[in-house]
Amino acid sequence: MSRSLKIGVIAGEVSGDLLGGDLIAALKAMHAGPIELVGVGGDALTEEGLESLFDYSDLSIMGFTQVLARLPLLIRRIRQTADALIAARPDVLIIIDSPDFTHRVAKRVKKALPDLSVIDYVCPSVWAWKEYRARDMLAYVDHVLAVLPFEPAAMERLGGPPTTFVGHRLSEEPGVLAARRHTALPEEGAPPTILLLPGSRAGEINSLAPIFRDVASIYAERNAMPRFVLPTVTRREEMVRAAIADWPVKPEVVVGDAAKWEAFSAAHAAVAASGTVVLELALSGIPVISAYKADFIGRFMLKKITIWSASLPNLIADRPLVPEYFDDTMRAGALARWMELLTRDTPQRKTMLDGFDEVFAKMHTEVPPGRRAAEVTLQVLEDRNAL
Repeated sequence: MSRSLKIGVIAGEVSGDLLGGDLIAALKAMHAGPIELVGVGGDALTEEGLESLFDYSDLSIMGFTQVLARLPLLIRRIRQTADALIAARPDVLIIIDSPDFTHRVAKRVKKALPDLSVIDYVCPSVWAWKEYRARDMLAYVDHVLAVLPFEPAAMERLGGPPTTFVGHRLSEEPGVLAARRHTALPEEGAPPTILLLPGSRAGEINSLAPIFRDVASIYAERNAMPRFVLPTVTRREEMVRAAIADWPVKPEVVVGDAAKWEAFSAAHAAVAASGTVVLELALSGIPVISAYKADFIGRFMLKKITIWSASLPNLIADRPLVPEYFDDTMRAGALARWMELLTRDTPQRKTMLDGFDEVFAKMHTEVPPGRRAAEVTLQVLEDRNAL
């Protein structure tokens, strides 16, 4: 395997860029020849030698109205990326998450280069809604690299492309591993530390902040004053501080990844917006309640979801571990009482933590995810006689 490889790669957001960086770094360690990159990505892929076709922040669009407003730009970027990849004629194309963008590019490229192998890193949530998408992927995806352990079986059941579970970056995240070493309750009489995580999107923060305000107030009224910590990202700090300005019980706001992981290591329980952060908490061994308040469009989409839970730890364990509250079912009093159960030595806390240990065991792989993804990529290339 000494010949040069040209790899097309598309990552539409930070998480995908990090996955791509890990994969390419592992490929360089395993492949004797030079590797050339072409496509779209961020800092991690740039460090591996990619000159991105454009600033991938153009693709960081959230919400139906934002998509409509920037639709002409998105269409132009799809065409630009596909045309560049077709002209470059890479040995393999790796698309990473962001399916609304990456899959549209892959379809165009595969149509022009039908012999090109296409690998999709991060399985789309076809197991949650629009299951027909799995079979549709056969037309333009040759192999899927899954980050959740139940996804290969789901893709097989749905008739999708061959799928390999390669592991998840979170199972190797130093902040997660550090937090797992600090799961004991505080000493008798010492106040617990409770995380409030209303999300990183403006809509999530605006909808969940009033609920979390009442949760903190009710808990503080019924118990010795705890330490509430609210981690956030730099771009949302001003919004978060404005949202908590009138809270009678104010949390400590911490900003940035380092401060977040430090808060995780000190935490005894959390209430969080439904999403990846719930999985982060589960892997970190922090009992959590999941909360979600949808807008009009979100409620419409929820009706199309077919899975029994929206919480990834529940799906991975295949049983209820994390309590979930949505929209009109959400009551601050119920969440506050759950916090009481989770910040004491109770059967509910023990059951959740035992389940989280199982989730971590299922998510952890002996081979690092980036290396396993690189192994599968090289195997796909060998099968296509591209090496």
